[in-house]
Amino acid sequence: MTPPLVAVDRLKVYFPLRSLALFGGRKRVARAVDDVTLSIAPGETVGLVGESGSGKTTLGRAILRRVPVTAGTIRFRDADITKLEGEELRQLRRHMQLVFQDPYGSLNPRMRVKDIVAEPLLVHGVARDPAEAAPRVRKLLDLVGLPTDAAERLPHAFSGGQRQRIGIARALALEPEFIVADEPVSALDVSIRAQVVNLLQDLQAQLGLSYLFISHDLSVVRHISHRIAIMYGGKLVEIGPSKEVHARPIHPYAESLLEAVVVPDPVRERARARVPLAGETPSPIDPPPGCRFASRCPLAQNRCRMDEPPLEEKKPGHFAACWVR
Repeated sequence: MTPPLVAVDRLKVYFPLRSLALFGGRKRVARAVDDVTLSIAPGETVGLVGESGSGKTTLGRAILRRVPVTAGTIRFRDADITKLEGEELRQLRRHMQLVFQDPYGSLNPRMRVKDIVAEPLLVHGVARDPAEAAPRVRKLLDLVGLPTDAAERLPHAFSGGQRQRIGIARALALEPEFIVADEPVSALDVSIRAQVVNLLQDLQAQLGLSYLFISHDLSVVRHISHRIAIMYGGKLVEIGPSKEVHARPIHPYAESLLEAVVVPDPVRERARARVPLAGETPSPIDPPPGCRFASRCPLAQNRCRMDEPPLEEKKPGHFAACWVR
């Protein structure tokens, strides 16, 4: 069996709340990611889904070592990278890159495209100057489907989809093996989203990339992902093959997410049964005991409110954290 390219084990990311400590209160933390175990194989796309505040973006940035880790381990190519610092961490950046959500805010409006794409090459010493980087920049722009004259233009001259292609070209400059794509199509028009998703799939086939694809849109995630992982309240509540999770979800929260996906057939859409979720999402500062979803779950039992369910294999390759199912 091929070892995973990226593996996190019991990962925790807690953020201290300094304002409370300043006024003499007890030190408290926000549990953004709480005991998550996840692996990504070479050439695989894992779609990470959850509502705002579920911890999915923090998990992605923690894997890239862009936020401090409270506990647990992160392994890349079977090497522990959890505590890398200095030059070792800098070298790691070449192999793990990030595609940002906002194609407008992630590009410097005063830099030409050729300088934006060349910047990682210059920072890491792959090229000595812009002239040496130019052939690589042209190749990258062609790879992501941008015209040759794009190199001399500023970001404002491009559409949102084209700007995201520039961001993808920049992420590919150092030939990484692993990319965290953080909501890369959520800020784009619906007509453009499929083009960018198809581009990411084509690049994966050509370059053998592995993705952690973060999104709140299950229809997009289903299209691009080999496996889907679902987060709620900082916890991983379900993970399994994409088609299996989409067709036969186990966790009630996964069911609620699928019910929220609009069906393009008006007749089928009106006929669908929905169970609206009541209550609020749990506080990351004072999470309740037991299952984080228990206060909103229509199937919750007393045990769900007292004991935290482990992430168990319910079907071959399909895991869920639920006492009821």
